[in-house]
Amino acid sequence: MQGAGALGALGAVGALSSCAGSSARAADDIAFWHLLSGPDGVTMGEMLDGYMATDGAASVTQTVLAWGAPYYTKLAMASAGGRAPDLAVMHAARVPGYAPGGLLDEWDLDLLGEFGIRQEDFPELIWEKMVVDGKLTAIALDSHPFVLYYNTEIAEAAGVLGDDGLILPTDNPEDFRALALELGGKAPSGYGLSFGYLGDGSNQWRMFSTYYTQLGGTIELPVGGKMVYQEELVVETAEWILSLIDGEVGNPGHDGGTAISEFATGGSGAFYGGVWESGNYKSQGVPFDMTMVPGVFGEPAAYADSHAFVLPHQMSPDPERRRNVHAVVAELLKNSISWAAAGHIPAYSPVVEDPAYAELVPQSHYADAVDHLVYDPPAWFSGSGSDFHTYFGNDMQNVWARRVDPLTGWNDFVARINALLLKPTPM
Repeated sequence: MQGAGALGALGAVGALSSCAGSSARAADDIAFWHLLSGPDGVTMGEMLDGYMATDGAASVTQTVLAWGAPYYTKLAMASAGGRAPDLAVMHAARVPGYAPGGLLDEWDLDLLGEFGIRQEDFPELIWEKMVVDGKLTAIALDSHPFVLYYNTEIAEAAGVLGDDGLILPTDNPEDFRALALELGGKAPSGYGLSFGYLGDGSNQWRMFSTYYTQLGGTIELPVGGKMVYQEELVVETAEWILSLIDGEVGNPGHDGGTAISEFATGGSGAFYGGVWESGNYKSQGVPFDMTMVPGVFGEPAAYADSHAFVLPHQMSPDPERRRNVHAVVAELLKNSISWAAAGHIPAYSPVVEDPAYAELVPQSHYADAVDHLVYDPPAWFSGSGSDFHTYFGNDMQNVWARRVDPLTGWNDFVARINALLLKPTPM
């Protein structure tokens, strides 16, 4: 992605309408790229319409690109080739792979302060992901953690709801398994838990990362070195996950679609998934609530990523347009309670602390996840939709399918990652 190869590939990007050179546009004409589609895309459009209806607002033109590798490739090419949009969305865990290569510009914290946005307005774990090499290179809009959904009617029939109507807390694996079996005893499918893993490396990693972190596990990805991890905790985590998809507690062969369908049709008692599925379940009339994945091995942990605003690198950014971009983002953050409707937890703390957020159900029931977020270990190849997730799924799927033992699958994964660590970043 450097030199002539990157420049030659820019033809695919240059045709996009919002890539017009910044010098050819007025300072209040903002080009905005993002990967938000479906309900998220609709909500973002509504939020932008609300901003543009205010006095003195800039005009924001959206360009929506395909989620995953194609989006990040085009964004990198645009930044390297002088055709970058004024504003873009990235997953926060992908930012460490872009910022050191000069593909992202730094946000002006003083300017954000003029619009009422301060460091103390963000949870510490989220702020840490916004800063790379001491520079504020991303402004998080949200966090979207991996959580536990549960069918409230099945849970009530199973006698596992407390007086407050919420699922009973569990703080050890034995009690959690017993609770899941109680749910399964009242569920039409006979399963207490639904989890889709077949063909979905990202979902496999979300589950693994959540429980591995609960056990105290950590991962480091040193450039030019080898992955650092705790082998005994890897095995313990894998064996625990296998016990949840054993044909008794949960279905041993679900993909994402079949797991979602099982829970959506009232077939199972609970479902492991991202918060973004909540809108789908609401629209289908599922009686459900949500909670953080219980901390059965210690402190709770919530694997997560964040949608974050970034400034793709521009050689000579117009100061007035940059000021307008800061104003746009400030307004979106302040009005992000609309974004919470899709299940995401707003990163801007004043929104979450507002009494209006406490009235959102089930969103307010897992808002404390912001104190337990677990992001991918930083590397140029980690983050949502990355090779890190793909390789994990390729090798560990054989473990969940019981074709190889946990350590064999893990060692195959580690070998791939160690090979990547020896390669220079393409950014």
